[in-house]
Amino acid sequence: MRIAIEDLPLLHRQGKKVGVTSVCSAHPLVLKAALRHGRDTGATVLIEATCNQVNHLGGYTGMTPSDFAAMVETLAAAEQCPRDLIVLGGDHLGPNPWKDRKADEAMGQAEAMVDAYVRAGFRKLHLDASMGCRGEPVALDDHTVAERAARLAGVAERAAAESGGTSPIYIIGTEVPPPGGADHALDAISPTNPAAALQTHAVHEKSFQSAGLENAFSRAIGLVVQPGVEFGNQNVIFYARAKAGALAATLGELPTLIFEAHSTDYQGEGPLRELVEDGFAILKVGPELTFKLREALYALDLIASDMMPGYGERPLYHVMEELMCGAAKNWQSHYHGSDGEKRILRHYSYSDRIRYYWASPQARAACDQLFGTLKGRKVPVTLLLQHLPSATDWADRPCEGEEIVINHVRQSIETYGRACGA
Repeated sequence: MRIAIEDLPLLHRQGKKVGVTSVCSAHPLVLKAALRHGRDTGATVLIEATCNQVNHLGGYTGMTPSDFAAMVETLAAAEQCPRDLIVLGGDHLGPNPWKDRKADEAMGQAEAMVDAYVRAGFRKLHLDASMGCRGEPVALDDHTVAERAARLAGVAERAAAESGGTSPIYIIGTEVPPPGGADHALDAISPTNPAAALQTHAVHEKSFQSAGLENAFSRAIGLVVQPGVEFGNQNVIFYARAKAGALAATLGELPTLIFEAHSTDYQGEGPLRELVEDGFAILKVGPELTFKLREALYALDLIASDMMPGYGERPLYHVMEELMCGAAKNWQSHYHGSDGEKRILRHYSYSDRIRYYWASPQARAACDQLFGTLKGRKVPVTLLLQHLPSATDWADRPCEGEEIVINHVRQSIETYGRACGA
């Protein structure tokens, strides 16, 4: 079922407890899984890129917003997913990638980034200027955050008008978990204080009005809050509906909004469904999807090692270990413990920092070798039961490794789809 994102607040007030999954990934196989799900179900395909991942200077993927949009369009055509089902979003759009610079310079870069996102056809924009820049506190006061968000919205409005694009819809709010999950075990996490949620909305509304952006603020449909969900490297904090009851009730005072929930990865269908019913109608997921991707790739690596002596002993695993040890900046501040403990975390952590390495030429070559080794070969059902039970439908059929990986990732996307009532 296709859901117009801007209709989510009204649908919630009408008692229609539906939501939209936000797929936060740049990996082509993950995106193929999302696009196939949209094609086959007619559900909205919301795909989001983050400010660090994709920006006007390339981000860590090397892609600009127009590059990312072109990739999604190419994949959608290949998967025969109707273009009108797809919504592109930008997540945490603000000065974060440049926060080591003075505020004026960092915000200048953020403005250029937002302009590029809008001109590339991104329609859903999460404005996040909560982080301090050089010489500022780590977390800024509400008024400064809101003023900077309004400044970015002004850029977005001008870009949309000049490019002839559809007017953006906005997500505001900054109380989010650490990107990619926490770096330690967690026992509990508190939901956003209801008064803080109301204050965030009020301050943003005033700042937009002061900037002459009332029309833009009328398209602010979501508020980012912490519903009390999170994951660490090896554990998950599940949604506790009773603890979030007071927060959910504040939507009664915010009739034009729903909540957007970040870090909903690994929750499972039951907690996700409760989140949607309680007004957390946009569910963001990212690491879970690349975790499933790695799960399937490593299973196929083991299958190929068992079946084909000439393939080697888990060569994909060893390539990824070498890549991560050779460029540790993407995981070393997140993983702690002995050498053995860190090795396990590098490959199997819920925070899935390995996702930063799949785009490297070495990783792509290793995946191509894996898929080529298995292509057309028949895998015994007992070997699939050992390494990848979700793929037993492929038993004794000519193997297509990429298809097996996509289908494995899609299982998580389907779980989100059911939880969203779509």
